[in-house]
Amino acid sequence: MDSLKLLALDAEDLSVVSAHLQDAVFKTDGLAYDARHQVFSLAVNRFVWEKAGARGKNFERRRAVVAFKRVSAVRSLGIDRKDKESVFSLLAVNFAQKDEGPEGTVELVLSGNASVALDVECVEVQLADTGGAWETSLKPRHPAV
Repeated sequence: MDSLKLLALDAEDLSVVSAHLQDAVFKTDGLAYDARHQVFSLAVNRFVWEKAGARGKNFERRRAVVAFKRVSAVRSLGIDRKDKESVFSLLAVNFAQKDEGPEGTVELVLSGNASVALDVECVEVQLADTGGAWETSLKPRHPAV
């Protein structure tokens, strides 16, 4: 089985996780925050970029979960939590360090000018594929700026 499992403990690791999550799609109800355990999770259908260069016309998506740990606060912009059917595409995951310590803000940059900001004690993120792959003929495209 070729399921992906990644752990990020710093900004450099997080950039690798971000690359694997680029163009993952999810509905609003895929967002969850457990304040008691300080975990923010996101269930997504990620585009399998690591196989996108292979020959052939078809591509893959996989069900995956990403968990952000040591989260003390969550803020969102452009997301209506009551609309469970809204679909977003995850464009990037960024980290802005606060002062010299390990704490800072993880930002999930989403389609439609939406975003989620997570105040974290430090970078501690896990990404894991949770199901099999399915075929798609559509490869995400990004217009040149």
